[in-house]
This record gives sequence, structure tokens and C-alpha cells, in this order.
Amino acid sequence: MEIKRNLLIIVVLMALAACSQNTAEEGRQPKSDAVPYAVSRDLSDIKEDGVLHAITIYSSTSYFLYKGMPMGFEYELLSRLAAHLDLELKITVAEDIDDLFEMLNNGEGDLIAYGLTVTEPRKKLVDFTEYHYVTHQALVQRMPDNWRSLPGYKIEKQVISNTLELENDTVWVRENTSYSQRLQNLQDEIGANIPIKLIDGNIPTDEIIKMVVDGEIERTIADYNIAAINKTYYPILHIDTRISFSQRIAWAVRQNSPELLDAINQWINEEKKNDDYYVIYNKYFKNRKSFRGRIQSELFSKNGNKISQYDGIIKENAPELGWDWRFLSSQVYQESRFDPRATSWVGASGLIQLMPATAKEVGVTNSFNPEQNVRGGVKYLDKMWDNFESVQDSVQRVKFTLAAFNCGAGHVYDAMRLAEKYGKDPGIWDDNVEEFILKLADKEYYYDEVVRHGFVRGAEPYHYVRDIFLRYEHYKQFIEL
Repeated sequence: MEIKRNLLIIVVLMALAACSQNTAEEGRQPKSDAVPYAVSRDLSDIKEDGVLHAITIYSSTSYFLYKGMPMGFEYELLSRLAAHLDLELKITVAEDIDDLFEMLNNGEGDLIAYGLTVTEPRKKLVDFTEYHYVTHQALVQRMPDNWRSLPGYKIEKQVISNTLELENDTVWVRENTSYSQRLQNLQDEIGANIPIKLIDGNIPTDEIIKMVVDGEIERTIADYNIAAINKTYYPILHIDTRISFSQRIAWAVRQNSPELLDAINQWINEEKKNDDYYVIYNKYFKNRKSFRGRIQSELFSKNGNKISQYDGIIKENAPELGWDWRFLSSQVYQESRFDPRATSWVGASGLIQLMPATAKEVGVTNSFNPEQNVRGGVKYLDKMWDNFESVQDSVQRVKFTLAAFNCGAGHVYDAMRLAEKYGKDPGIWDDNVEEFILKLADKEYYYDEVVRHGFVRGAEPYHYVRDIFLRYEHYKQFIEL
């Protein structure tokens, strides 16, 4: 009897093991000792590096360029998070939405800053942050062509107003998204087949919605808040058919980044106590006028390859410096935000903000004339460049040139002499001379015997150089040469 009982136990255990193995294979679940991440990098490593690497998607709500300014819900919150953590922000745009989790777990970023629906399958790949907002999935379809002349009840008869009506009606969604997962579950719930056609992962939700508007596809699914802001510009859209219950939308970090997760969660909870957080949300998901203005503009990066209306002038003059025209555009934005009538409190004017004496020196008779102003500004930049022949690295030399344009070459020379005196490299701007340009606002340093030009608000050239280079990185994400 004891032998039979032992044999029975062995058989049961073998059956359970086989069942477990089949389940894992069919569901493609990782082994118990497998992990989804390939790198180890938490907040302490990020702090040491000094840079927060975020991965996001280029879309009309998350991250884009408008009138030369990087914008978006994710972008603005990321900027606030990086400032809170005292880190520089670097954003990587995923070419394909399906790549987000792989990029994160392979170490191409520290967090996914994109509106991800929190789902159980995704929890096996990442750790989600506190949610940013709650929404639900909505069916996005066109209303009848004559919808403006129809009463509401007749419109409802001609569109799919109940999920049961989706039987045998095709829905177009991206693969491996919460939308496709929801459709799979919905088929089981209603006991009917819903034909699903998959769309490339590199097409963001707002562009898929535009495909519905243009009649390229009949219907798709989107988070309601994204569908609703698009409806403000495309009133032909019908978005009132709910596909899901309310769902949490959050960011994500690797499962081996508990310190970063805790820091982000604390920050989100504090941010939600401030009005600014909700102002930012409303700006991208509720402000209809602002949304319409952006997506109609030729200066919206998703509509073309333009930074400003002065691209032609900037492109014509940038080669005189050997600079990428997008980099010169970043400086022009820094100076005037592309306003040719801009004037500063010290008397500088025009697109690149020339002082009257400087304008005269470079032959500019009318600083408010964009062609003259940019051409004169480039001449002056070229002159500043010539002042730093001792700087060997070309990128570093550009930084010295920009600083000199901002505060004068004399103050930059003072910072170089201070750097050398205190054991720093006078030929390197980063972490060397830039430290001493800041110190020139301190009496201890501007009274130093090696200083010849006295006090300067060093924070201005310090941030001037950094901001131009950081903005240039954004321009490279969106604008082709």
C-alpha cells in the first residue's frame, strides 16, 4: 500500500510538472529565475552620471516641437522631474512604440515617460509608477457624412454604439498595445469574433485617429482623453462608445530600479498637490483652442520640417560658421524666440539681439530687419570664434564662442585665467571654465588679481550655453538637415 501511494504521488507530480511546462510555453511566460532586464542602473548610478535618460514617443500630446519650443505633457513633466532630482534631462524617442519595454530593459533609458495603460502582462516586464491620470478606452469611428443635419438618436443608429455590435466589424490597432489586448479580452466577454487588423508600431495614436478621419481605416481604439482632444479639431469623430472600464495611465521603470521608482512616486504624489500639475494636463488634453492652433500651424513639427519662419535666412548664414543650421536656430530662439521686433532691457534688438555698437561694427543699419540681423550676428559670432584659437576641441570652442557672444570675450578670458590659477583646464568649458564664469559674480573672485573685467552675472552665460545645446538636441529629434 505504501509503495502504491508513493507511485501515485510521483505520477501526480510528473503530471503537474508537465502541465506547468505547457502553460509556460503556451503563455510564453519567463522562467522563475529569468528577469526581463539586462542592465543594472538605479538612482544612485543616475545621480553619479548626472543625466536622467527618458524614453518617450513623438506625438501631438507627449513630445513635439512647436514654434521652436519643445513641448508635450511628458516633456513638461520630465523637465520638472529632472529639475527636482537635480539632473540633466536627455530624451530618446522610440521609433516604434512596441520597442519601449525592450529599450528600457536594455538600458537605453532609465524610464519610459509615456502614457502606458497599467496591465498585468506589462507588470511582468516593468514596474509602473504612481498613475498620472485615469481614463478609459473608446472606440474611434467616423460619424455619418450628413451627421450635422441628423438628430442624435439617428447618429447613434448609424454608428457602433455598443460593443456587441463589433461582431465581424474590423478594428485597426497597433500590435502589443493595451488596445489589442482589450479587443482580445472583449471577444471572450461577448462570445463573438472581432476582426483585428494590426498597424505598425511606429504610428502613434493621434496619426491612427487621423487615418479614421481620412477614411483610410474605419475605426480604431484610443484612450478617451486623446480621442477627445483630437475630436476638437476633427468633429466628425464619434468617440462615445466605451470599450473598457476606467484604467490607470502611468510611466514605467526597470524592475531593478526601486530607488528611482520610489523617488518618482514621491515626486508624482507631491506634484498632484500643486495646481501646476493639472494646468499642464489641461494644456494638452483639455485646451481645445491651443490644440487646434498647434496642429494647424506649419511650425508644428508633425506638419513639416520647419523650426521657424526664418529657417531660410538661418540656413543661408549658418555655413559661414560651419554650423548646423538647427544649432544656429537654437541660439536665435534663445535670443528672441524668433521675434524680429524683440528688444532687451540693455538695448539689444532683433532676432539675434545685437547691441547698437555691435550692429554698427558688423554693418547692420536696421537690427529689426531679419536678414541684416542674422547676417550681422553670424559675423559677430565668427569674430568671437577667432578669439579662442587656443581651444583645441571644436565643440568646446563653440561653447566659448557662445559665452563670449553673451557676456563679452573679456569676461570669458577672466574665467579662463581663474580656471588656470585654480588648477582647471582653461581650454575646456565643461566643468572647468564654466565653473569660474559662475564665480565671477562673487566678490572673492571678481576682485582676484588675474581678473581684468570685474563682475559679471555668470549664471547668464552659463545657462545660455547649456540651454542652446540642450535645445539643439531636441531640434535634432524632430527636424532633418
